[in-house]
Amino acid sequence: MAHVRPLRGFRYDLPRLGDAGLLLAPPYDVVDAAGRERIGARSPHNCIHVILPAGEGDAKYEEGAQRFAALEREALVRDDSPSFYVYHQTFTSEGQQYTRKGFIGLVELTRFGAGPVLAHERTLSGPKADRLKLMRACEAHLELVFGMFSDPGRAWEAATTRALGAPVLEGDFDGTHHVLYRVDDPAATAALSSVLEDKKIYIADGHHRYETMCTFRDELEAVGKGDVARWGLIFLSNLDDPGLVVLPTHRLIHSVPGLDLAAALAQVEPFFTITREPLPANGAAVRARLAEVGASGAAFGLAVPASGELVVLSLRSDFDPAAAGLQHLAPALQRLDVALLHELILDRGFGVTREAQAQNTNIRYYKSTDEALAVARAGGSDVQLVCFMNPTPVRDVRAVCDSGEVMPQKSTFFYPKIPTGLVFHDLKAGL
Repeated sequence: MAHVRPLRGFRYDLPRLGDAGLLLAPPYDVVDAAGRERIGARSPHNCIHVILPAGEGDAKYEEGAQRFAALEREALVRDDSPSFYVYHQTFTSEGQQYTRKGFIGLVELTRFGAGPVLAHERTLSGPKADRLKLMRACEAHLELVFGMFSDPGRAWEAATTRALGAPVLEGDFDGTHHVLYRVDDPAATAALSSVLEDKKIYIADGHHRYETMCTFRDELEAVGKGDVARWGLIFLSNLDDPGLVVLPTHRLIHSVPGLDLAAALAQVEPFFTITREPLPANGAAVRARLAEVGASGAAFGLAVPASGELVVLSLRSDFDPAAAGLQHLAPALQRLDVALLHELILDRGFGVTREAQAQNTNIRYYKSTDEALAVARAGGSDVQLVCFMNPTPVRDVRAVCDSGEVMPQKSTFFYPKIPTGLVFHDLKAGL
């Protein structure tokens, strides 16, 4: 049973500050140093100064705390009654416009596997240590976790539609139009809370942030301050929302000693139909080709840079996971394209182990098919192989979560990302 509740959120005082697009920031883990400088230059109140504070070593976390305190003094307002925040993102993908809908609130924190909140990715210690130090310094939840729940009848929308007033935030940022509504009517917030009572919540993005919230909760409970920290800031969207878009994440393999694609393909030939064809002309053609072969099962494409060739692998209809030595994987993973690539090609074929995959030792990830294709065409870098992927269907993400297992890193990309700066939760101020 998932417990969600409204909060008295801190929000940007937009009537005073103006354009929300100058104040929002992408999630911390997709911003490099140059991006941080560019985004920070938009406004001294941009939240990038808090989530990626300046400085070296642990001093930067104190800088983040000081910047957050200044933000509260100079740029934020706190709502006077507990609220959910209905949030719409309107965007274009593959030439089609979508609006993804959801709401922001607090979720009762339970560890993965011990409650209704489920994971599909393995987490790493480094990012969690970084986020925990910032969370301790600010004593706040600054960034949203992105969770999903199944609601085919869209009951959550029915619970809030009549309570929507004028937007409290509206603006364009990062190619998406963002609209935020505040819902504080007690009947509406109670109805929305009840919708989630029999639901599971599947983490779409923010696994590290969620686990860090749980760790911080444990720390505060140990010193008698755990009541407020039991709740974590989350954006929740409907798995059955027509605006839910999942895009592929392609793999670029580099710096593998003695990488031998021919030998790896020979090993997996009993399991895949393998065809060789000219590299498609553009990213759209790559996506269309993979969608075609992936319609009947797992499929992916491999390209050696500058070879001009795409090697397409599609899982044979008589594939036997046991014959492939995949009994150690949960059934939900045994025919999943990204799991098969990592197990049969990267690990067994190239010696890029699960540990190396988790640490990104030999892998880079590209969201853009066109950018991955450009690398495959050009050559001349340390990239030895480009792996083109189909998007992972939501049903497969859900099946893996329900199995208690996790996918390889970066298996899913729910587009677009949820920006930072929509709502903050200062634990010092209470619920």
